[in-house]
Amino acid sequence: MIETTRATSSLTFEVEGMTCASCAMRVERTLNRQEGVEAVVNYAGGEARVDVVDTVDVEALRAAVSKIGYEINLVTDEDERVSQVDKYSEEEAYQWRNFLMAALLTVPVVALGMFGPDERWNHLLQWALITPVEFVFGWQFHKVAAKQLRSLGANMDTLVSVGTLSAYLFSVWAVFAGEAVFFETAGAIISFILLGRYFEARAKGRASAAITKLLELGAKEARLLRDGVETMVPIEEVHVGDLLVIKPGEKVPTDGEIMEGSSSVDESMLTGESIPIEKTVGAEVFGATLNQQGLLTVRATKVGHDTALQQIVKLVADAQASKAPIQHLADRVSGVFVPIVILIAITTFGIWMGVGGEIEPAVTAAVAVLIIACPCALGLATPTAIMVGSGRGAELGVVFKGAEIFERARSIDTVVFDKTGTLTRGLMSLAGIDTAEDPLRFLYLAGSVESASEHPVARAVALGAEERDVELGKVADFENFPGRGVAGVVDGTLVTVGTAKFLADRGHGIPARYAESLNGFADAGQTAFLVGWDGEVRGALAIADVLRETSAPAIQHLRSLGVEVAMLTGDNQRTADSIAGSVGIDEVLAEILPGEKASEVARLQRSGRSVAFVGDGINDAPALTQADLGMAVGTGTDIAIEAGDVILMSGDPALADTAMRLARATFRTIKQNLFWAFFYNAAMIPLAALGFLNPMFAAAAMASSSVTVVTNSLRLRRFRA
Repeated sequence: MIETTRATSSLTFEVEGMTCASCAMRVERTLNRQEGVEAVVNYAGGEARVDVVDTVDVEALRAAVSKIGYEINLVTDEDERVSQVDKYSEEEAYQWRNFLMAALLTVPVVALGMFGPDERWNHLLQWALITPVEFVFGWQFHKVAAKQLRSLGANMDTLVSVGTLSAYLFSVWAVFAGEAVFFETAGAIISFILLGRYFEARAKGRASAAITKLLELGAKEARLLRDGVETMVPIEEVHVGDLLVIKPGEKVPTDGEIMEGSSSVDESMLTGESIPIEKTVGAEVFGATLNQQGLLTVRATKVGHDTALQQIVKLVADAQASKAPIQHLADRVSGVFVPIVILIAITTFGIWMGVGGEIEPAVTAAVAVLIIACPCALGLATPTAIMVGSGRGAELGVVFKGAEIFERARSIDTVVFDKTGTLTRGLMSLAGIDTAEDPLRFLYLAGSVESASEHPVARAVALGAEERDVELGKVADFENFPGRGVAGVVDGTLVTVGTAKFLADRGHGIPARYAESLNGFADAGQTAFLVGWDGEVRGALAIADVLRETSAPAIQHLRSLGVEVAMLTGDNQRTADSIAGSVGIDEVLAEILPGEKASEVARLQRSGRSVAFVGDGINDAPALTQADLGMAVGTGTDIAIEAGDVILMSGDPALADTAMRLARATFRTIKQNLFWAFFYNAAMIPLAALGFLNPMFAAAAMASSSVTVVTNSLRLRRFRA
């Protein structure tokens, strides 16, 4: 039966047999040659991400990749791809065993070569000791090289295989010809490279641990409530609609809604927010968070791959599998690297023989060229930094949705914050009223009209009226004018609530008293508006939104990065200036209608700025998309999260600073890695060709180059918010 799949989503394949960046490039080119396929291969993660544009025969893809010496296996369950740490642990143990055995045989050969007598029995003993090193513990190199040869390809294993076999076979000839032998060179090269692969597997396992750590946060069991009986079941048996009982100190098994009880829930593992969140009936809870004190009954609303935790895992995995633009240069170099190195080695051998006529220095220089070259470092430079950077971000509550974001963040010079729900908590409350009418009737009419709106300001007015024991009435002919106000008929009276301009446009006279009230409320940093009926303004209302404690420090940190900070709001200029001044923002974009946010971002871009926008509402989605970098607050709406490039998993504006600094640190690490990889090869290959580098030291240096790149990336794990 032919296995096929439809073009509705990306496919993930595990790739077996890749040992360097050249391998990844060959697999990527082969997949991209297949009709209807667009692939990106991640050498560090050992994966291929394939975007399908038509029906694709998976077996045909496997066959195409198999022809060039590699194997791909389709990952059908997201859980299958989180075993990277286990995979690298097995590789680590395998290479360590090979290294130990190879080293035990190579050390005496090196001693015999350096200090033993130049006699035939010595050479024969070295031959006997090195043969298993070359063909048992080093067999992995020859096996892959043979596969590459059959498909007319070459990779890092080809260089190692050709280099060590050259030294070994020349030494076998030298035993009978009475010339100097290089058995210790072949053994030392294999031993050092095996040691390098051990350290590389260990480092890559640590770099890829983020997804495994995230999934380990989830609960393994759930207490299911059915017909009044509590039963512990595996988490896989929980379905949408099931009732779950969560005791104090237990993890929330899956996303759900609280049906009974109240508690404080620690959501730090998802949001990075250290302060527990108070939850009561009707509140949403998320899988993997910790119930601290109260007994909760929760109805499951999302299970399996639909939960917030699994969505974060998917986003992190997608980012790690993607490719940053800066990687393309390294890919082009890696694609032709090995054939060029082989050509340089052959040329080196020919020049040495032509100039000096002695075979020993010619072989030494040619083998050193083959061994010192390292496309592995080029292939690891970008993906390992992205793997560690994106993983660390997820731990801190910042989710990057693609590798290109790290590169884009370095050019951002302006960060624009939406005010409500971002710099402020978005929890509006009725702060004051000024009216010459009966206050209760005034609140009754204003609150009734506002109760028909879903806007946070409107809800604050309605709730404020109810808190003052005002029973609200029904509204007829309700109209909403986004960014301006609302109108509706209450008990036969047409009531209008909104900005001064809105009421004036609708024919309401504005007494001087209420104009002064608007100014007074605005000076206090409150959002004020007017209420009118029967053609005249009858009073003013003020709404207060509490600033987040971390807003001012976050602004200061961003400005210390050399970034300009602006605030965008629908408030009037005076209110906006008051709020902006309290958090240290100089540039204020006030009285902006919801539909104008994207236009304001575009205006800043036209002035030559590179803009990041931070917002959380549905009306923020166009601005998030328009911005050079969109940061969507994860406590906001799904559409805003979908539109953003970066998800800030809590409403804390400090996460915007964390995202900027981590993205820049990750890109800086990528540049360091690429510099090291290019500089290493640019400097070492000429030294080897000129005869200044012993092949044994070349092997040690080559093995350390990949480890250096990965270790440099791992420093991002120590990044602090």
